[in-house]
Amino acid sequence: MIHIYIDADACPVKDEVYKVAKRYGLKVTLVANSYMRHPGGDVDLVVVDKGLDEADDRIVELAGPGDIVITGDIPLAARCIDEGARVLGHKGRPFTAENVGESLATRQLLTQLRDQGVMGGGPPPFAKKDRSLFLQQLDQMIQAIKRG
Repeated sequence: MIHIYIDADACPVKDEVYKVAKRYGLKVTLVANSYMRHPGGDVDLVVVDKGLDEADDRIVELAGPGDIVITGDIPLAARCIDEGARVLGHKGRPFTAENVGESLATRQLLTQLRDQGVMGGGPPPFAKKDRSLFLQQLDQMIQAIKRG
């Protein structure tokens, strides 16, 4: 059975995941550094210590083949892919073994440019189209896993 794990501390699409999971009868686990409200039922909350990467480490420990991880954290995405899980970013971008290395390199380059003052700001704000693409991609990912 497909299990969805959410890197929940800063996830803007939790409500969307709840709705899709309910439609498919899937279990959802939020992993966070502090308590947060959730709908209960098939949605669980795992609260980890506030240390660096504690939530990431727990997600990697829990997720495996046939599971979906929702995160905007590219290093976490790479670790989950190594464990056989499928990974979807908050803006609807699937991370795969083929593209996660490029994503990590781009992230590193942009961090260096910001640190050097060559470039300012961060990623564009979350938009309606991002939410729509996320829902579409999550549905496609679930269907692909079910097809085998």
